[in-house]
Amino acid sequence: MKVSSLIITSSLSIFINLLAEAQNWTQFRGSNLDGKASEQNPPTHWTPDSNLVWKTEIPGEGWSSPVVYDQQIWLTSSVEDGKELFAIAVDKSNGEITHKVLLFTPDSVYGKHAVNSYATPTPCIDENQVYVSFGQYGTACLKTKTAEIVWKREDLKCDHVQGPGASPMLYKNMLILHFEGVDTMFIIALDKESGKTIWKTERPAELYAHLDDIGKKAYITPIVISVNGRELLISNGSAVCIAYDVYTGKEVWRIIQGEDSTISSPVFENGTVYFYTSFVSPPEGEKYCELLAVNPEGEGDISLTNVLWRVKSPILQLLTPLISKGLLYTIDSNSKLMCIDAKTGIILFEEKLRNKYNASPILANGCIYFPSTNGKTLVIREGKVLEIIAENKLDGQIWATPAVVSNRLLVRTSRYLYLIGE
Repeated sequence: MKVSSLIITSSLSIFINLLAEAQNWTQFRGSNLDGKASEQNPPTHWTPDSNLVWKTEIPGEGWSSPVVYDQQIWLTSSVEDGKELFAIAVDKSNGEITHKVLLFTPDSVYGKHAVNSYATPTPCIDENQVYVSFGQYGTACLKTKTAEIVWKREDLKCDHVQGPGASPMLYKNMLILHFEGVDTMFIIALDKESGKTIWKTERPAELYAHLDDIGKKAYITPIVISVNGRELLISNGSAVCIAYDVYTGKEVWRIIQGEDSTISSPVFENGTVYFYTSFVSPPEGEKYCELLAVNPEGEGDISLTNVLWRVKSPILQLLTPLISKGLLYTIDSNSKLMCIDAKTGIILFEEKLRNKYNASPILANGCIYFPSTNGKTLVIREGKVLEIIAENKLDGQIWATPAVVSNRLLVRTSRYLYLIGE
C-alpha cells in the first residue's frame, strides 16, 4: 500500500506540474527559457478575423512578450518618447485590461535604435509577483493580484546607446539581470522578494578595453544550465561568452570572440551550449558572426578546446534559435531559414524567406512558429525536411515572441494583444 501510495502521489505531482506548465508562461521564451510549450496544441491557422478568442488594444508601444500566470497576463509598454513606462495586466478570460501601472518617469530619456522600443525587456512572473525591467530606467516588482509596487531599483545604470533589450530572468530566489552598455558591463542577482543585491559581477574590463565604445553593448537574456551537478549562468555578451556560478557570480569559463553587440540568447540541449557570437572583422571581406556549439565542461579560457563546431552567419542576429530533438532551427539576419544538425553543425535544409524575423520562434505540438515584423507568422513542422504548414497574417507588426497557454497562442503585435484558439 505504501508503494502504491507513493506511485499515486508521484503521478499526481507530475500531472499537477504539467497542468501548471500548460496554464503558465512565466518568462521570455517560456517558463524554461527554451521556447518550448510541452503538451500544448495551439492552432496553426488563423486570420485577423478567424480563430480568435479575443483581441485587445494595448496602449503605448513595447516589444516585450506577454507572460502568464493563471488568469493574469502581464506585459510592459511606454509612451512614444519613453518618458512614461508602464506595466499592464490583462485578464486571460476576456482580454480586459485590469491594471495599468505607471512605474517610471525618467528625467532624461536617451535615444534608441529604430527596431527597438523603450519597453522591450520581457517581464517574468510567479504565483504572487511580477518583475519588470526597463534597463537603465528602472526595475520593479509588483503584486499580481493588486498591482501594488513591492520594490523598485533605479540605481542600476548603464548606457544602452540603442535602448534596453535584455530581459530579467527568475532562478529560485533570484531575479537576474544583464547590463552591458558602452560605459559599464555587469551581471547582477537580486533577491526577488526585497530587490536587494545578492551578488554583482563586472564583466572583464580587459576584454573590452580595445573595442570601440559602440561595440561594448549587448542585449542578451542569459540562461541557467546544469553541468555535472553545477548550475551555470551562461551569458554570451559582447566580446566574450562567460559561464558563471549562478549562486555566487564567480566566473567558471569563458570563450573570447567578437567586437560588437550580441542580441540572440544562448540555448542548451543534451549537454551542449549553442550561441551566436558578436561581430568578427576579418582583414579582408565582410564582417560576420558565428553560431557556436560548445562543450560547457571545464574551467578558464576554453576558446581553443571546447568549441565543437562553427557555422558562419551574417551580423546583427536578433532572434534566439530553437533546439529540439537534436535539431537547431534559426533564421539569420539575412532571412535565411536553416535547420542544423546539433551534433555535427551540418545544415540539413535552408530556405531564403521574404520577410524579416526578429522575434524568437516557439515550439508546440511538433510545430515551430516564426513571427515576422510584417505581422505574418510562418509555421513549419519540426524535422529534417522543410514542411511549411501555414503563414498567418495579423494586423500590425510582430516584434514580441509569442506565448502558449492552455492550447492557445498569445501574440502581441505593434497595436494589439491577440489570444488565438478555439
